[in-house]
Amino acid sequence: MVSRRRLGRQFGWLWAAYAVSAYGSGLGFGAFPLIAVLALHASPAEVSALSAVGPAVGALIAVPLAPWVEFRRKRPVMIAMDLTRFAVMATIPVAYAFGWLSFVQLLVTSAVVAAAKIAFNAASGAYLKALVRPDDLLVANARFESTNWSSIAVGPPLGGAAIGLFGPVTTVVADALSYLFSALGITAIHGREEAPQTTNKGPVRAGALIDGWRHIMGHPGLRALYLNNMLVAGLIMATEPLLAVLLLRQLGFPPWQYGLAFAAPCAGGLIGSRLARRVVARYGQHRVFRTVGTLRAIWLIGLAFVRPGVVGLVTVIAVELAIITNMSLYTPVLATYRLEHTPKHLVARTLSAWSIGQQASIAIFTALGGLLADATSPRTALTVAGLLILTTPLLLPRHDQTSQHEPEPARSHS
Repeated sequence: MVSRRRLGRQFGWLWAAYAVSAYGSGLGFGAFPLIAVLALHASPAEVSALSAVGPAVGALIAVPLAPWVEFRRKRPVMIAMDLTRFAVMATIPVAYAFGWLSFVQLLVTSAVVAAAKIAFNAASGAYLKALVRPDDLLVANARFESTNWSSIAVGPPLGGAAIGLFGPVTTVVADALSYLFSALGITAIHGREEAPQTTNKGPVRAGALIDGWRHIMGHPGLRALYLNNMLVAGLIMATEPLLAVLLLRQLGFPPWQYGLAFAAPCAGGLIGSRLARRVVARYGQHRVFRTVGTLRAIWLIGLAFVRPGVVGLVTVIAVELAIITNMSLYTPVLATYRLEHTPKHLVARTLSAWSIGQQASIAIFTALGGLLADATSPRTALTVAGLLILTTPLLLPRHDQTSQHEPEPARSHS
């Protein structure tokens, strides 16, 4: 029996803070589109814009934030981003209570939350690299991944029930409070954090805004993984609104079956994330990237063959289970490799660049998928997405690309 790896009290507080905000976000999953439909009677075009434009604008806002995060202590940045998300999310129930809520407010809130999330994740990744030993990075990332999928499995069904009982902004209140509790958890982390070393006392130089992308594109392994991840994430996320229209409107699935189709497969997230450490120890990072990276892409085409009834429900659950299991195994390995192959002074900017690229890709593919579905049908758009994602394994790194650059711990020691 393998004993549970202990990562220390400080990591425990960081993990607890992550879990609180993850479960809050799980409860609030899909809350903004739901509020737009139920409270503001938004059109389908407005709902699509809320899902695509808000996060895309947030990604643009996050570009100048990246060097700001890099050159500051990471714990205060995380606290500031949590408090920012709490404050902006709290405006939604207040405005709703006084009858002031508008679509523009939802759009602005979505953009600010997206930008703060990117900045928080960049600071969190840099802080994690300094907090745990290099040998423990995969264990830590796997625990975050497991928590993420468990929150997605539990949160949306509970959030849907809460909305039915207490109204459309209930889950927004829970989500906002989760950021406040997360900030309190990060505040509880004790220990001195060293200030980043920088000789730049004036305004941030223009090149600092793209240093993260420069590092990614200059590293053969990271470049291949980055391009592959943008396409895979964009194509998978683009199918969510398409599948919602197909299942709920065209195939007549009741809402509870639709929720079950997305909640049940999240069990695969717990399985994959728990296997990550053992699989890497046995087969190595490169084989995980090539094999599991391919397996997470081949199942999406199955969504194009969904039919009404129980058989259709089982088909969606099986496809989503296969995708999520492979994604949850692949993601912590990718996160660990990314931290290992990024110098300490570039971690925040590299993680920001990664998140911004992924968010932009999701927004673009979601918009294109919606346009294609309007011109043809949701099933046709799902088919195109499923066929396109089959080409993404061609972008996965070759063995010489992942082994050409040694991990930072092997090159230098503090």
